[in-house]
Amino acid sequence: MDNVRHLAPDQADPRGPEQYDAERYVIGGCMHNPKQIPAVRAIIRRTDFRLPAHELLWDVVGHLHDEGQPISPVAIRLELEKRDELRRAGGVTYVNQIGDWALDPEFFAEEVRRQSDLRAEEELGRRIIQQATAPDAEPGRAVTFIDDYLHRQKERALGRSGDPADALLAELLDAASLDNMPTLEPLLGDLLHLDSLARVVGPSGHMKSFMTIDFAGHVGTGMQWHGHYVRQGTVVYLVAEGARGIRKRVRAWEKHHGIRMDNVLFLPRPVQAMSPEWDTLIEAMRRVAPAMIVIDTQARVSVGVEENSAKELGLVIDRMEQLRAATGSCVLVIHHTGHVGEHGRGSSSAKGALQSELHVSKKGDNARNIVITLKTGKQKDDEEGADLQFGLKVVTLDGETKPDGRPVTSVVLESLDARPAELAPGSPEWLVSVLDKAKVPVAWGSPRVIKWCTEYKIQMRKDKIEEAVRIRKRRDSLDEAQDARNDLPPDLPRDLETQLPRDQGGSPGEFTQNPRSDLPPSLGGGPGDVPTPPPSPRPVSRTGGGEQGDHGTADDSRPICTICTRPMNPDWAQRGYDTHLGCDPHTGSHPDRPDHGHNTPDEHHGAA
Repeated sequence: MDNVRHLAPDQADPRGPEQYDAERYVIGGCMHNPKQIPAVRAIIRRTDFRLPAHELLWDVVGHLHDEGQPISPVAIRLELEKRDELRRAGGVTYVNQIGDWALDPEFFAEEVRRQSDLRAEEELGRRIIQQATAPDAEPGRAVTFIDDYLHRQKERALGRSGDPADALLAELLDAASLDNMPTLEPLLGDLLHLDSLARVVGPSGHMKSFMTIDFAGHVGTGMQWHGHYVRQGTVVYLVAEGARGIRKRVRAWEKHHGIRMDNVLFLPRPVQAMSPEWDTLIEAMRRVAPAMIVIDTQARVSVGVEENSAKELGLVIDRMEQLRAATGSCVLVIHHTGHVGEHGRGSSSAKGALQSELHVSKKGDNARNIVITLKTGKQKDDEEGADLQFGLKVVTLDGETKPDGRPVTSVVLESLDARPAELAPGSPEWLVSVLDKAKVPVAWGSPRVIKWCTEYKIQMRKDKIEEAVRIRKRRDSLDEAQDARNDLPPDLPRDLETQLPRDQGGSPGEFTQNPRSDLPPSLGGGPGDVPTPPPSPRPVSRTGGGEQGDHGTADDSRPICTICTRPMNPDWAQRGYDTHLGCDPHTGSHPDRPDHGHNTPDEHHGAA
């Protein structure tokens, strides 16, 4: 035994099995001394027991005492069998063993309460740290947690008179005290919340697991979920169904987003909700303290349960609730829908216990045309939001191939509801959108665009207009710019569908202090006036800034304008025009126009 190092008592594992001895002495002592049950009830509540099995045994002991029945291991076993909860309590052997822990229950009730108070303080500290380290943390928010803790401790102190009725009355809250109760904390947008029970339902094969993996990845990494708020935290994913395919889905998600799926833990096997191992899971999750626990799927963790029975399914939901209460996590359960309708398969009584229920459905037959819709089926305390739609993107996994040499692929979700960010009025990007809407040729240089902006009463600094011109020319190809160089669209809009702002970034007197060009800043008109249509541009000439090949060059093979007798663009003439647009802006001189007329040059110039 020389090679065995003995641990001092204070070095023993504080979370080892001996920490539950006081709870066993309370239950076993009350079996042998039922008269002490009222005094013990004045000291502790059922929630002070750390083990769920001990909570259940304490409930049965109290029930037998209130009914005036004998309290013994046999009586407790019979009551548990009647409730069909003997397995949850640890089985026959454990119930019999509890009867051997016969010491002073009132003394050990004080220890149970002390341990419970320490856990409450530990939970208080955890919540304060989470609040202080959250992305949207603000000083002072954690004060509500402290106020709530102190209020509950005051209530417990009032209930120590020894009278169970006093203890119950101490738990009552007035309207003002409701403000001290913690509110729901959002976890993922308006869809999921901390300390809640939620469910994702949908037909088999409709991408429920892909949607949930996307939830888990964003919560674990803290990235926004398709533009929605996310509170970062640890995620535990119980892969009770389809464990072999989870790796490929995770790797595809990581490649698509360019980030490792950190803080997400996977348990690749089911844990049955109605087995004693579920209590082990609760204790394990209490130590991990995750923000979200995913159970994939409900059916795989409730084998043997008649899901059409409200009673049996209610017991499963109660086990999920115990997991939620012990961890403060969002417990998210994946479940299949029935053959008809959108509700979850089995008894509808389960929906009443849910904080949120989300429906996932799929339309399409391949990745190119599949549309996945996420609909809010229930939000107990919030407004049900609009439907969200997603497409699929195929991702090829690096360095992985199938036996026949084909690459290994998976899919990830891409939002179809994403909208481009609203452009700030007066920015170069905003002007680019305005010029595109007005079909202003890309080849126009800064002087012509500056004049155009002035005619439409768009006041912007010269450098911003020049940047907008550069953006348009960089964006479009050289061929597209060449096609639009000479020909102005005959249907150039006059009001750009809506009235343009009179001032976008300018200030009174700015033209005098910082002249943008030699053009006047405004053509008059008050607020609400429709912008005056700009005069038609003059025909481009070499002296007016035209390029080689424009009007004025000595090319006798080109057609001649019937108004000004100067050469025309051959492409313009091939479309049936016999004048420059600037020479005849009203009709365009197109032979197909019903109002086509041949005016004299003097009439045209007079009209202009």
